[in-house]
Amino acid sequence: MAIAAKAGETHRSTEAEPKQMPCCAILRHRISMTSLIQAIAVAEHLNFHHAAKALGTSQSSVSARIKALEDELGIPLFKRNTRGVRLTEAGRHFVERVTAGVDQLENAVKSASLAASGECGRLRVGVHGLIAGSFLDRLLTRYRDQYPAIALEMAEGSARDSIMHLRARQLDVAFLVGTFELPDCHSRPIWTEPLVVALPSNHRLAGRAGVEWADLAAETFLVRHGGTGPQVHDHIILRLAGGWPPPAIYRFAVERGTLLSMVAQDFGITLLGAASQLSPTVGVVLVPIIDEPAPVVFSAVWSPNNRGAALRNLLTLASKMRRTATAAFAK
Repeated sequence: MAIAAKAGETHRSTEAEPKQMPCCAILRHRISMTSLIQAIAVAEHLNFHHAAKALGTSQSSVSARIKALEDELGIPLFKRNTRGVRLTEAGRHFVERVTAGVDQLENAVKSASLAASGECGRLRVGVHGLIAGSFLDRLLTRYRDQYPAIALEMAEGSARDSIMHLRARQLDVAFLVGTFELPDCHSRPIWTEPLVVALPSNHRLAGRAGVEWADLAAETFLVRHGGTGPQVHDHIILRLAGGWPPPAIYRFAVERGTLLSMVAQDFGITLLGAASQLSPTVGVVLVPIIDEPAPVVFSAVWSPNNRGAALRNLLTLASKMRRTATAAFAK
């Protein structure tokens, strides 16, 4: 029992006095970056005079700083002799790690500078879909060419999903159909496209140069649950409001390609932006709606709290491309 009691007392005594862990002097005191740089220079040249010349300072200053550094660390870093200096074993380990640390610091400063200017980092972009050759496709291609160190992450979804992800800071910007007035988001119209109707190639209207909404009143419309589906649904209701019977609209949880295949198989018709003409589908004919009052607007939506340069550069490029496209169309 006495032995056990004594052991217990010894254990309590050990806990009461925490073990002294070795602590690097750089954590207890402030060692200047200049001293570390000069130590690296002396290790590289193995000569105080040559190191001082390379650093653009005096030999006495370098010698004094190295001596002060050794005193601070309590470790001799260099062995001096008449022919110059050489590293001690401790000095070699120290310089190797300091050199690696300085390199990491320089990389961190450079990375921070590039990120601040939008030259590197990542940008998370929400889209309804991406058609090769479309305005959005050309915008993202040009952006990647100009900012190759920016990692573009794409997420496809409906407008509702994209705005929810913007609010949750899971997206940086979303390119959506329509115009938006949201109290907690900024938005800007970026480009427009004429509205077209996708018809089966054997449809009675397929050979026309254009159709009117009245021609489509009795048709069966197909829309997606995701992507632009909700907006297409609302647009059909708006344009055919007041008619009887009301328009027949069926929703499907499919991707754009599958929906167009369903059109080709005569399940019904659907609405698209004119950019879809760049990616034709076998068995589907796209016909303009000539009495549609305005082209479809595509907007960029983003959080006002996102002030990143990568996003700013993308929006600036989008505005520039829009002005160029508008000027070309005016000619």
